[in-house]
Amino acid sequence: MIEFKGINKIFKNNIVLYDINLKLEEGNIIVFVGPSGCGKTTTVKMINRLIKPTSGQVLINGEDISNKNVIELRRNIGYVIQQTGLFPHMTIKENIGIVAKMQKMNSQEIESKTRELMEMVGLDYEKFANRYPTELSGGQQQRVGIARALITNPDIILMDEPFSALDPITRSQLQDELLNIQTQFKKTIIFVTHDMDEAIKIADKICIMGKGRIIQYDDPETILKNPANEFVSDFVGKNRIWSSPEYIKVKDIMIENPITCSQDISLLKCIKKMRYERVDTLLVVDRKRKFNGIITGKMIQKEKDHYKSVKEIMEQPRAVTYPDKSIVDILKDVNEKNLSSLPVIDSNGILKGLITKTSLVTTLSQQFEIEVDSNKKTI
Repeated sequence: MIEFKGINKIFKNNIVLYDINLKLEEGNIIVFVGPSGCGKTTTVKMINRLIKPTSGQVLINGEDISNKNVIELRRNIGYVIQQTGLFPHMTIKENIGIVAKMQKMNSQEIESKTRELMEMVGLDYEKFANRYPTELSGGQQQRVGIARALITNPDIILMDEPFSALDPITRSQLQDELLNIQTQFKKTIIFVTHDMDEAIKIADKICIMGKGRIIQYDDPETILKNPANEFVSDFVGKNRIWSSPEYIKVKDIMIENPITCSQDISLLKCIKKMRYERVDTLLVVDRKRKFNGIITGKMIQKEKDHYKSVKEIMEQPRAVTYPDKSIVDILKDVNEKNLSSLPVIDSNGILKGLITKTSLVTTLSQQFEIEVDSNKKTI
């Protein structure tokens, strides 16, 4: 774990950082984001002592890093920057292996790990190992930088706006590569960016900074749905949640109190309840609100004996959903299965709400183009 305790930084009589207190969880991608000059890069550079705090402590696994040998500290922290920092007079394999060589790793192991890492970041060893940085594109150079940061197997990797100078396609590819690496190795990756879209895509946690202060530290979903204040809301963008629909959950848009009935009441009473509530479907539950099935007006119309009980003719819906399911999944179900509604239940089968085609259209019509045939109503 990395911890900042009471960090302040004064530079040329300007207060750059104000009382930074923060714990960064091990094994996560933590993204520092904010406007230019907010202090995000200054904060992150304190982890490898490229910048020293005016006051306060930075701890790694409980140890104050000011007490550690700075060279040893930096050799055990991977570092990737925007300009790649590759040595132009060295080949690609020499660039990747240089830190390992300084740590006296044997040459065969360096060769083996270099080959492995190059393949992992999408660079063919035979094709690129003996080239020089100037012979590679910007995106390829950044892949080399990532491989070099990983060769000594550090627990922590710092990445300071590494993809900001790249074209959108290459940038997206490298973001995907980073997520793949994190899935495989579970490193603690501290990433600096000014791009909120990038932060949302890759982060486990996002730290939003402004004027040298931490404004909000949370997971992307919470920041999108519950910004701490107007600054965060304006910086994130009030409608940015719609560009990340996977963070919109069923529980955010479901009807929380759908009309229900008991399986023991008569169809006659069902008809009265439907008329009173102005609905054509009732969700059947027991006394503990465990979901049993559905009954519709059409089903009752087909039955001559209206003194029968609900349980005699109720049916199971073609699909149900759950509160934490993504709205992306729901849209797919509604359109592919031609559903008009989806009961929402929890893991114990308790009814929690209802998603209807109408509520989906109302919520999403101005954000997404969805093809919905409102004349088809099938549960």
